[in-house]
Order: sequence, then structure tokens, then C-alpha cells
Amino acid sequence: MKIEQIYTGCLAQGAYYIESDGEAAIIDPLREVQPYIDQAAKNNAKIKYVFETHFHADFVSGHKDLAAKTGADIVYGPTGMKLGFDAIIAEDGQEFQVGKLKIKLIHTPGHTMESSCYLLFNEQGKEEAIFTGDTLFIGDVGRPDLAQKVIADLTQDKLAGHLYESLRNKIMPLSDELIVYPAHGAGSACGKNMSKETSDTLGNQKKTNYALQEMTKEEFIKEVTTGLTPPPAYFPQNVMMNIEGYDSIDEVLERGVRPLSPAAFEAAANETGAVLLDTRDAQTFAKGFIPNSINIGIEGSFAVWVGAMIPDLKQEILVIADEGKEEEVITRLARVGYDYAIGFLEGGFESWKKDGREVDTITSLTPEEVAAINAKEGHVNILDVRKNSEYMSEHVVDAENAPLDYINESMLQVNKDKTYYVHCAGGYRSMVFISILKARGFENLIDIKGGFKAIKESEKFKVSEYVCPSTLL
Repeated sequence: MKIEQIYTGCLAQGAYYIESDGEAAIIDPLREVQPYIDQAAKNNAKIKYVFETHFHADFVSGHKDLAAKTGADIVYGPTGMKLGFDAIIAEDGQEFQVGKLKIKLIHTPGHTMESSCYLLFNEQGKEEAIFTGDTLFIGDVGRPDLAQKVIADLTQDKLAGHLYESLRNKIMPLSDELIVYPAHGAGSACGKNMSKETSDTLGNQKKTNYALQEMTKEEFIKEVTTGLTPPPAYFPQNVMMNIEGYDSIDEVLERGVRPLSPAAFEAAANETGAVLLDTRDAQTFAKGFIPNSINIGIEGSFAVWVGAMIPDLKQEILVIADEGKEEEVITRLARVGYDYAIGFLEGGFESWKKDGREVDTITSLTPEEVAAINAKEGHVNILDVRKNSEYMSEHVVDAENAPLDYINESMLQVNKDKTYYVHCAGGYRSMVFISILKARGFENLIDIKGGFKAIKESEKFKVSEYVCPSTLL
């Protein structure tokens, strides 16, 4: 028996490869499926099933391509949705044989209505592990407000009620010795309090997971729905792609991994209205970039911020990347449903620069340099683009909070005639913010290098910490 968790950090997502006696199953595969195929071939195994825990919102699953390339059956739990491809719609409790292993589907509605977990029996017939999808995370449970964006008559309270019943009636009665393998860890937007750990025993989760403690259904509903922030705009679109189907990843790569000379790149930009997406490091971008391009670095939470900043999955995209990273960028765009990359700048930004074409820059100053300006002028406008929760925890005194998450609203706070010094936590988000506003005609934005971390370390600015109102009584 072989169980392998294939964890992708940029999505905080876990897929699973299960194998026994020449047969294999994949749970919640990523969009690029060749690694699973290669692994099975290396072990002389045939992929028999692709098990899906639910219709994912945060990424496009590889179920359709993997089934087409291997002949495997796609399996979902009970669902009323009409699919755009062939699949087994399993019943609660239905069992599947994979070599000498048995996998039992347990229908656990709550995160979504079709959400299901997969209970694995080892080759001796003993319960070994449970793959919980977004029903149960380590330290958390799936948020119950995503499916309502797709099915109109659902509410988050109704879904939370279903989740309460699923956890107490289907999951918690199982053996404490079971290993829990969830679909996500810390960093995913599918929960609110996930651990950095990516597996645990069910017994330990019963002791430590807040959602599995003794409480009434009403208390549970309040607990899991409190503090939810709006999900990224692309989530409902990803759900529909997972339900209806999508272009093969091979077609997406063929369309996107297309080198363009500087002249051809500029022509494509002018003719199509494509977004110019520069995926280089923030400070490298600041020193020189193509006018009107936006910076979302590949080394950060790339997929999450692309999804938040480019709401239309059908938007055409032209890529500027470090040489050798182009296919990775286009693959990672496709993972979250951005299938319309139409080419990349051959030779990267340096080829554009060498061709003598127009270049723009963003000023990036250290906290010490900003403090010197502040001392000279008596005041500087500081814009903090971190989440409101981060800002409330601690912030520079008199800084204004304009979260990147809500950039269309935040930009209304910015006066084009004033100069602003912009920071986030470490410098990634501030460059995203400034690049987007600069493309929209805001010229007086200066980056604070190193973000809030560097500001605190410099000790040049007074920092205000949040004081709970109850302590003032």
C-alpha cells in the first residue's frame, strides 16, 4: 500500500496518490496531471479512479484531463448538479476497490452539498485514513458560505447546520487512530483558522479542533460563520469550471507558452487589451517595467492575488517573467482558471529594454529615508494596504488603511494630487497595489521597502497597537 500527499504550497492544497497491487487512485488532483500519470507508470500501476471531495472553488481540478488520458472513472458524492463530463455519482456508503484496498465514500454535506470524505481500509481490511476534503481541516472546518454563491436557495447558516450534522454523525464516531488528510492547510481561503500541519490523527482533532468541541448546533453555526471575509471573486467561476468542464491543460499551454518579440508583444497588447502581468520580484519590478503592466510576483501568493486582482477568468493575459519561468507562470494561472494567457515576452524585460522601448519605474525607499522626509516636511501620508485585521492589530500612527483585497474601494481613498508612502507586511502587496494604481493614472505613490516588518525594525515611526474596547471600561 502506498499513500502519498502531494502538497502544493502556493495553493495550500493537498492532492493524494493511493496505490495497491497495480492499481492507483488520485484524490483532488491539480490541473497539470502528467506527474500523476508518470508516477503510476513508474510503479507499473493503472490509475483506476479520480476521487473528488467536492466542486472546488479555489482551484480547477485535473479530474477531466486525468480521466481522458488514463481511462479512470471520476467519482463524486451525491449531487444534484448536471456535469459536463461522465462521472460516477456515488451513494453515501458506496465502496470502491483499488488493488487490495477499499475506499468508502462518506457523504458529508456542509462546506458544499456534494462534499464527501473518503475512508480508506488498508490491505488487512482495517480503517487506515480518511481524506476529508474541505469538510475537516487540521484545526478548522470548511467555510460554509461558498456553495451559496452557486446555488441560490442555500444560505451559509443552512450549510453550517448541515456541516454540524455531518461532523457529529459521520466523522466524529470514527476511530481516533484514523489519519486525517485534508485538502488544504494554512494559507487557503477555504477556511479561517487552519493549521500549518497537513495531517493529524482524528483523535487529536477531536481534542484540539474548536469545531469538534461540545456545543449546540446554534452555537456551532455562530462559531463557524463569525469572522468570514468575502471569498475571492474567482471562486464561483472555478466551481462552474469544475462542474461544466474546461479546455485541456495541453491546449492552455499551447496557447500561452508562445514567445513574442518586443514588437509582437507590444502589438498584441495594443490589439487585444490583454492585461500585462509582470511576475518578477517586487523590487526588481520597481527598478524597471513595461508601462501599464501590473506586478504580481510568482514567488508570493500568486494564484490568490491574481484571482483577487483580475476578476474575469476569460481576461486575456500577456506574461512578463524571469527567463525559464514562463511555463510555470502559465501553468499556475491555469490552476485557478486563467486559461487565456496568449503569450510571453521572449527574453523577459531585458529584451524590451534592449530594444529601446519605453520603461517605467517605481520609487522604493527604506523606512529610514521616509522618516527623514517626514522629519523635514513634518508629515507624510502613509498608506497601509494590509488586511484590516492586520492593521487593527498594530499599525503606524496616523497611517490610513486601504486594503489591497478591496482595491477598487481602496483607490477611492487616494488623492492623485497627494504623495503617499505605501507599505504592506513585507513588500509584496504594496507593489501589487502601486502597480495597479499606476496603470490607472496614479503617479504619486512611493513604496516603503521591506514593509511593516522593516518599519518596526527601524524604530523610526510610532506604532499603535490595538486596544480591546473592554479594557477601557
